[in-house]
Amino acid sequence: MSWSLSFRRNPLIFNVRRRNFATKAVGKPRPNSWKSVIGLEVHAQIQTSSKLFSGAEVAFSSPINSCVSLFDASIPGTLPVLNRKCVELGVRTALALGCTVNSVSMFDRKHYFYADLPTGYQITQQRAPLARGGLLSFPVFVPGVTKKPYYKSARLHQLQLEQDSGKSLHDPVERKSLVDLNRAGVPLMELVFEPDLETGEEAAALVKELILILTRLGSCSCRMEEGALRVDANISVHKEHTPLGTRTEVKNIGSVRAVAQAIEFEIERQIGILDGGGRIFNETRAWDATGRQTIAMRDKEVVQDYRFMPEPNLPPLHVNVGGGECAPGVIVDAVHIGSTLPELPEETRRRIVGVYNLTPEMAIILVNDITLYNHFHAILDGPGKTRSPKIVANFLINELLTILNKNKIDIEQCSISSAHLAEVTDMLEDNVINPYLVKLILQEALETMESPAAIAQRNDWFMITDRERIETMCRDAIEKNPKVVEKYRNGKEKMLYALAGEIAKACGHKVDMAKAVEILKNILKK
Repeated sequence: MSWSLSFRRNPLIFNVRRRNFATKAVGKPRPNSWKSVIGLEVHAQIQTSSKLFSGAEVAFSSPINSCVSLFDASIPGTLPVLNRKCVELGVRTALALGCTVNSVSMFDRKHYFYADLPTGYQITQQRAPLARGGLLSFPVFVPGVTKKPYYKSARLHQLQLEQDSGKSLHDPVERKSLVDLNRAGVPLMELVFEPDLETGEEAAALVKELILILTRLGSCSCRMEEGALRVDANISVHKEHTPLGTRTEVKNIGSVRAVAQAIEFEIERQIGILDGGGRIFNETRAWDATGRQTIAMRDKEVVQDYRFMPEPNLPPLHVNVGGGECAPGVIVDAVHIGSTLPELPEETRRRIVGVYNLTPEMAIILVNDITLYNHFHAILDGPGKTRSPKIVANFLINELLTILNKNKIDIEQCSISSAHLAEVTDMLEDNVINPYLVKLILQEALETMESPAAIAQRNDWFMITDRERIETMCRDAIEKNPKVVEKYRNGKEKMLYALAGEIAKACGHKVDMAKAVEILKNILKK
């Protein structure tokens, strides 16, 4: 029995209905009318201090085999005990994604034999998962590729709880394989999406949006470099108006960028094989980030291979979805959890567009990077003058990100504080500096961590705004460039900006160009 919970108008579903008119795909043009179909399975580590069925600690980079209980090691006579916090965070995630939470869900055994799975089976949810039927809408925006953002939606087939396996460590020198069981039993949410995507960029955008949601909910740290979020991609291609092709699965993709790269490579690989008269085999592949290619791992298992059976040592999981007092045996109240959901990313985008009059593109870039968004609010809410949200957003997106990209520094590693960024914003807004000087100041601030105001003072990096001084510079440029002046007076209006460029070079790009152009026009009219 299941109940659909609607605590409030779901912004994700609303946005799909409102903006579904713009869902064209982004990616390389497909030859010969090839269509690509992509479905994702995301394994998110639930952010708890202990494992799903034992009290063993969950801690990244702990000493090998130091976080292992007797149950995790499959010692005979030990039994699983469900971690209530994992269920609560699973329900919280399901409600945020618009899922229908099942009032009763079940655990199953999924059998396969690896050295890092001591029991020979994984406890998961196959037949009756925690939740079904969600919908995730997300913006797809790749600067330089898409002119404008568009919204795509992917249906969530189900969300289930399961335990992770251990890790095999291979020593090529000793020619031995060792096993670390620290991850054995670590709690996971598996989110299975329907094959509603068409390109690698759309898949990467979905993962990015999911990361934003999970981190806001506090249900997953999403640190992909620590294995807290892993992505499997199911990919197939087919000709238009023909049945779906044979799919391959690319396992354990470990970064958002790699999601797009792995999928695009696999699509092109499959098209190349089919165009050459070959066949695609249903197989599991891995992404080689160094070689930028997918490589074959093994034939793809089918459901029958896993021999699913009910987990006899765990009773059915009961969740209160109808409100009122929880019945005996019900350990989680979904109604209460639903009333505590935070503002989700799409709600934030719509809010800052409405409140601060930003463009949708600005809102997407700011909200998609939590560090950039925190800087935005810290500058706006910081002490001192009232600042223009548009100027702050433009500065962060166009100036700060440009200088960080030039230095190959991630925004998270930026050493310039929000207070110092506010100083630069104030100088820009007060017309004390221009974008050229901003880049010089930011570059030196990255290297010295000195106050931007002090840097500008020491280097005399201030904009020349004195009208008489600018007029003198304009007359000098006119005298030194008679041919350019003649062309301008003969109707070639672009020559005016050539003169302005000469003025900028002469003063180290410190002149107020708006005033310089105005004064040039007035002088040349005489």
